[in-house]
Amino acid sequence: MDDIVRQAMAKWPNVPHCYGWLGLDDRGNWYMRDDRVQAAGPFPQAKGSLLRHEKLVDFIHRNYGRDDAGRWYFQNGPQRVYVELQATPWIWRLAADGSVASHTGQAARVRQCLVDETGRVYLETDLGFGLVHTQDMVQASDAVESGRWLPQEVRAADLPGRFGYVTSPAALPPA
Repeated sequence: MDDIVRQAMAKWPNVPHCYGWLGLDDRGNWYMRDDRVQAAGPFPQAKGSLLRHEKLVDFIHRNYGRDDAGRWYFQNGPQRVYVELQATPWIWRLAADGSVASHTGQAARVRQCLVDETGRVYLETDLGFGLVHTQDMVQASDAVESGRWLPQEVRAADLPGRFGYVTSPAALPPA
């Protein structure tokens, strides 16, 4: 977490949390969801505006975390902005050399590979649980075929409960 964020939290400790305004899609893209977009429907049905400002996205990446209830958020100064997840809290990118990194750029070590009923590939890592990016399926299949990963079958609907994450904090009562 950025030092300036810690300072803002100490200075203004009672800022209300924000729900529904930020979404993470299944390709690791961030979306800003204003009142109009939220009224149009839940994420990802109504995604909102794709965030393209590199410094803002980097700031979100550095200040992205999880609370004790499994809700993921971006700590924006003193305000916690809860994230609507299309799929999982992490989107994994795979490199040709076999390395794995999160959509935030953090290196991760694979502990387990899972495949759901639609063929989507997930990884449990030392950082947590997430979906493999669709553009990296060749590298994922190489890891499976070489025996580095032994995929286990899983139902997609069971993943949030099994791995302790909430896809829609906005659908829950405020913390």
